[in-house]
Amino acid sequence: MNPVHDGNSQDRNSSNNSLADSNPLSRNTLGRMDLNLFRVFAVVYRERNLTRAAEQLFLSQSAVSHALSRMREQLDDPLFVREGHGVCPSPLANRLWPDIEQALLLFQQAMQRSTSFEASRDIKQLTIAMNDEIEPVFLPQIVQWFQQLVPHMQLSSVRIDRQTLRSDLSSGRIDLAIDIAQPSERGIAHQLLLRDEFVVLSHPDHPLAQAKLGAEARISHYMQAEHIAVSARRTGRAVEDFLFAKQGIDRKIKIRCQQYESAGRIVRNGPLLLTMPRSLAHQVAEHLDIQILPLPIAIEDLELHLYWDMDKNLEQQTVWFRQQLMALLNTQLDAQ
Repeated sequence: MNPVHDGNSQDRNSSNNSLADSNPLSRNTLGRMDLNLFRVFAVVYRERNLTRAAEQLFLSQSAVSHALSRMREQLDDPLFVREGHGVCPSPLANRLWPDIEQALLLFQQAMQRSTSFEASRDIKQLTIAMNDEIEPVFLPQIVQWFQQLVPHMQLSSVRIDRQTLRSDLSSGRIDLAIDIAQPSERGIAHQLLLRDEFVVLSHPDHPLAQAKLGAEARISHYMQAEHIAVSARRTGRAVEDFLFAKQGIDRKIKIRCQQYESAGRIVRNGPLLLTMPRSLAHQVAEHLDIQILPLPIAIEDLELHLYWDMDKNLEQQTVWFRQQLMALLNTQLDAQ
């Protein structure tokens, strides 16, 4: 039997061959390309800077430049061109990026499914970045929680640096960060860890702590009092003063310090007031003879977020860390 031929088949074959030849990631091109180059491409595309990309890849800048040169030669395109202190992707690089990003994600998912994960066996170290204000309250709880789950794990708490947070997370210098809600850079994932109202800590003899005060009297006593501000920064407003400023309120700041525990001890010995999140206040006031009072003036709640590298969004270790920190915070809130 003679085969049946489609009268347009030859034209379609010719068209397909033409498309394949014009496709920069054709089968022949992929067969010649080192797939590790796509990881270099992805990091350079996100960072738009070869120095930062090299830091994240644990390579020298010359090695990153060499990898890009190989891709440029194979794809016959510059891919990235210098712009200011960084690089800018070419039109082809912009077209390739969505597919390369998706391919790397699928590869990561495949690798995750191919390996079993046991926290007690696989986790060796955890490094969390946080502010000085919250470390004395959160760190002991975090240490106790993880010691029960993975006793052999080494845990480090370091000061958060918002300027380098993106590179610190992506390079693995830190695994997670805990910070107040901030506009996040490209490549940083985050989720709400804790939403908390503000309260006031005072000495039992402070006028604000007296019973049967009306709302106006409580506001008056609060505004006339001198306050302690807690911030790890050398200058600038404490987080609650940013929120007060939205209402045109300016408090009398008598003392500024870096940790809530230090501020709580100062409150115990004098007439100053300390405004802080409720969940932290319970930890500070637990062993001190001080009062926890409602804040007389309504302001927005504090939001603490957990931050991590978006590239590690599906990494089993990162997922497990996030789940455990959420469980810890929920346990502590339920106990209050």
